[in-house]
Amino acid sequence: MTGDIVLRFGMLEGTAVVDAEICVYDPQSAYLPEKFRTNGSRARRLAIVANRGEVCALARANEPVTAARTLMQAEGADVVVVKSGSRGAIVVTPSGEVTVPAYQTSRVWPVGSGDVFAAAFAEWWGVQGLAPDEAAALASRATADYVETSALPIDPSIRAKLEQRPAAVGQKMRVYLAGPFFSIAQRWLVDDVRRCLQEMGMDVFSPVHDVGRGPAIEVAPKDIEALRECDAVFALVDGLDSGTVFEAGFARAIGKPVYCLAQSVAEEDLKMLVGTDCHVYFDLVTALHHLHWRA
Repeated sequence: MTGDIVLRFGMLEGTAVVDAEICVYDPQSAYLPEKFRTNGSRARRLAIVANRGEVCALARANEPVTAARTLMQAEGADVVVVKSGSRGAIVVTPSGEVTVPAYQTSRVWPVGSGDVFAAAFAEWWGVQGLAPDEAAALASRATADYVETSALPIDPSIRAKLEQRPAAVGQKMRVYLAGPFFSIAQRWLVDDVRRCLQEMGMDVFSPVHDVGRGPAIEVAPKDIEALRECDAVFALVDGLDSGTVFEAGFARAIGKPVYCLAQSVAEEDLKMLVGTDCHVYFDLVTALHHLHWRA
């Protein structure tokens, strides 16, 4: 593919060879990202837009800024943008690095969000000629609009609306993860939510991981102590497990915020949770982000 300005995505089906004046490259591979120039691609000006895992994998380094600088030198890139989910993005250039925020949204629909960010950055950096940090800030704002509405195209007036959303500032906190773990499906969900919370930078207390099974006289006091020490509770309330509902109620009684995932619970059965100001969500990703932001 030859062009003045090209947005190249990594693909499962093959690899696109690019010859461009300006190229924005998003490798899009969680396991085996391909370097831009490996397949013979060329660009006079190159921006690499990738998530933290991809940047670290491409540079074979553990720290994202160090990895970005290594990658910039190896690929001859003008800029590397490290997408960091709810923590925004790090824009690394030869002169330094700038962090641009993510923005709070009422809903978080992640499918396609990385594509929107890369496309928006290509428009404002590649086409409009804005500075990389300004282009990334606008791309982050465009992505916020997308994850909230699942709608395209990008609002052409978005530049004037940049300050209308609050920045998404992730809170460092200790989270009590409440939920049943008596079946394979339940345990899988607890494990996955715990991993997600930890990847977002939160310290997680999980009864099944940190206390384990045992008699009530041993388990309950340890769980209650952890509830008193936590900053917030994330409760998986599908099935209305008695222990989970009790933990949510106890947390509210001692003034702790509670964020509930309730994907298949009747509205009537949520009355006490809603009535005691628990934050109830029907979507896991939105619930996780709102906890992280303490929205």
